[in-house]
Amino acid sequence: MKRFFALVFLFCSIFFITNCVNAQTADFEDLSLNTESYWNGSDATGGFYSGGFAFSNNYNAEWFSWDGFAYSNITDTAAEGFDAQYNVITGSGADGSVIYAVAYVSSFAANPPTITLDTEQVLSGAFFTNNNYAFYSMRDGDDFAKKFTDEDNDWFMVTITGFDDDGVETGIKEFMLADGTSIVNTWKWVDLSGLGAVKQLIFELSSSDNGDWGMNTPAYFCMDNFNNEDDGDENDIHHSDGGCFINSVKSEFSIW
Repeated sequence: MKRFFALVFLFCSIFFITNCVNAQTADFEDLSLNTESYWNGSDATGGFYSGGFAFSNNYNAEWFSWDGFAYSNITDTAAEGFDAQYNVITGSGADGSVIYAVAYVSSFAANPPTITLDTEQVLSGAFFTNNNYAFYSMRDGDDFAKKFTDEDNDWFMVTITGFDDDGVETGIKEFMLADGTSIVNTWKWVDLSGLGAVKQLIFELSSSDNGDWGMNTPAYFCMDNFNNEDDGDENDIHHSDGGCFINSVKSEFSIW
């Protein structure tokens, strides 16, 4: 009987480890950039791939504008304003890595930022934080947006909606990038497993600060380690190699 349970345990362990190692993870380190630079779609490719996932991008050559997803390795955390739209407020990727994704949600775009999977699957989650432009705008205010206060109950939120292979909505996940004067400036894990098996994700932003032309808060966020196998504890060392992590599981029976 012990041998039987041992074999079952061994089979399950191999199955778990194999599937974990094969899990797709977009850590963006498979992309190439010059030092302190970014990619915003100006090559008109319409998007990019990382870890087997497709990230949408729209670039308008006439206006030199973009929306959807870009990626960057800029480390300057002090730069402010529109020129800092490609800067992450943490100064690096989620685990101190080099490259991270930047999303811009334009109110004039035909489609919001979208991630498309090659096969329908349940995702683990991803890390999110603010970019410099949005962070300093919310912290200090600017010519277009107000300074966030607790008294005004200001907030800034990313909404992630999942869709299955048939285009049917599977669920919605919301994450607060700012709540009053509590403005996210570190990488935060967001669990996406509750969306169920998805083929596509779309990303939208909303804010308490709105005007005649829509949202006043700069419509950006940063993301890294998409579908990483991680428990989300920000005090942990977050690996981005897509590896498998097993936390001291004690067996109640010996192998033999």
